[in-house]
Amino acid sequence: MSVDALPSAATTAEETGLLSRSGVLRRLMRDKVAAIAALVLALIALAAVFAPVVAPYDPYLTDLTKVMQPPSAEHWFGTDNTGRDILSRVIYGTRNTLMLGLVGVVIGGLLGGLLGILAAYYPRADGWIMRLVDVMLAFPAILIGLAVAAVAGAGLGAVVIALVVATVPDVARVARGAAVGVMGQEFMEAGRAVGVSDRTLIWRYLTLNCISTIFVFLTLRFGQIILIGSALGFLGMGAQPPTAELGMMAAQGRDFLFMAPHIATIPSCAIFVIVLAANLLGDALRDVLDPRLQQ
Repeated sequence: MSVDALPSAATTAEETGLLSRSGVLRRLMRDKVAAIAALVLALIALAAVFAPVVAPYDPYLTDLTKVMQPPSAEHWFGTDNTGRDILSRVIYGTRNTLMLGLVGVVIGGLLGGLLGILAAYYPRADGWIMRLVDVMLAFPAILIGLAVAAVAGAGLGAVVIALVVATVPDVARVARGAAVGVMGQEFMEAGRAVGVSDRTLIWRYLTLNCISTIFVFLTLRFGQIILIGSALGFLGMGAQPPTAELGMMAAQGRDFLFMAPHIATIPSCAIFVIVLAANLLGDALRDVLDPRLQQ
C-alpha cells in the first residue's frame, strides 16, 4: 500500500463537509443571530483597524475646557475627566483589546493544540504533558498576570503572557480529546503499518482532522479571553495611561461614576457588545462545524 492510497485528513474532512467554506457560510447566513453577530464583529474590527481614519478626534488630546461633558452632538460619547473624546478612545481602545484577545487565542491555540496532539500521538509523553497542563490549570489568569507584572512590570506584554497561559491548557485538553479519537481510525493504523513518517502522520492525517474541533473551541474561547484581558486591564496590569484600552478606561471612570457615569459605562458596554457578539458567533460556528452536531 502506498502513502497516496491512504485517506488523507483533508479528504476525510472534505467528505464530511467540514472544510466547505461555501457550505459553512450558507449555514451561518441562515442563522439571523449569527449573521448579526458576525456583522457587528466585522464593523468593530474594521473601525479598530482604521481607527486613525474613523476616530473623530485625537484620543490623547486633552481639553480642560470640556471636562466630563455628557454625550452630545459634538462628542457622541461625551468626554472624560481630562476632556478627551470618549468615542475616539473607545475606538482605539477596542483595537488594543481585540489585539490582546487575538494574540492570546492564536499563540495559546497553537501551543495548546501542539501539546494536545503530541500527547495523543506519543503515549509515553502523554502523562508528562497532561500533568503540565494540570499545573497550568491550577493558576488563574489574573494570578499569572499579577506574577508577570511583578517580575516584568505591568503592560500589554504581561497581559499577553497571562492570556496565552490561560488558553493553552484548555486547548490542549480539547486537542488531545479530538486527536485520541482520530488515532483510533483505520487510516492512522494503516499509515503506521506502511511506514509513513511520524511528521507526515501528525500533520497530514492527525492535525488536519483535529483543526475543526480546535477552531470551534477557539471561537468560543475568544470572548472569554477578551473578558479576562479587560479584567486584567481594569486591575491595572495591562495598558498604562495614556494608552487607550477598554478595561483600563472602565477602571479610570469608576472614580467619577456618580458625577459622569458615561466615562465608565461606555467602555464597559463596548466590552459587553464585543464579548456577546463573539460568543453568539462562536455558538453558531460550533453548530456548523462540530461533526457531532451534524448527525
